Amino acid sequence: MAFADPASIVNYFGLKPDMTVADFGAGSGAYALAMAEQVRPNGKVYAIDVQKDLLVTLKNTAKERHLTNLEVLWGDIENLGGSKIGDQIIDFVLLSNVLFQTKASYKMAIETKRILKPSGQVAIIDWAESFGGLGPRPEDIMAAEEAKKIFGQAGFAYEKSFPVGDHHYGLIFKK
Repeated sequence: MAFADPASIVNYFGLKPDMTVADFGAGSGAYALAMAEQVRPNGKVYAIDVQKDLLVTLKNTAKERHLTNLEVLWGDIENLGGSKIGDQIIDFVLLSNVLFQTKASYKMAIETKRILKPSGQVAIIDWAESFGGLGPRPEDIMAAEEAKKIFGQAGFAYEKSFPVGDHHYGLIFKK
């Protein structure tokens, strides 16, 4: 597998039909859509991003696929309360390809912790390297060990790694 395949990767998350999930930095929504399929019929996915145009496209795609359990939210996950989700109501949070884009990773970890239920989980997927001009500049990449350190400092316990392609890493933490 060269690059990440969201439809198969979400199988590592252990999602159930009644879970409430958040996709921080949802972007075009490939993971949000895949997770919405997995938590149907009673679960819900919140797709949060700062780029409103991407959220409009994602909302339309969800409608076309009859995924009524996906809700888009415009928000800033780098700030406490910025996701616009209530305290301790989420079972699982995904942060995919967002750590390399921020200088506020600890704040993101704290916002993740705020919305997660006790024993909730967070998965991080991010670039492990800059690959031939694709992906981030080498100096923007956050190594998996650094992500473990930041989320550990925020009070998360590292659980496991999972495969996400040749150029990314996947980590799961528990609140």
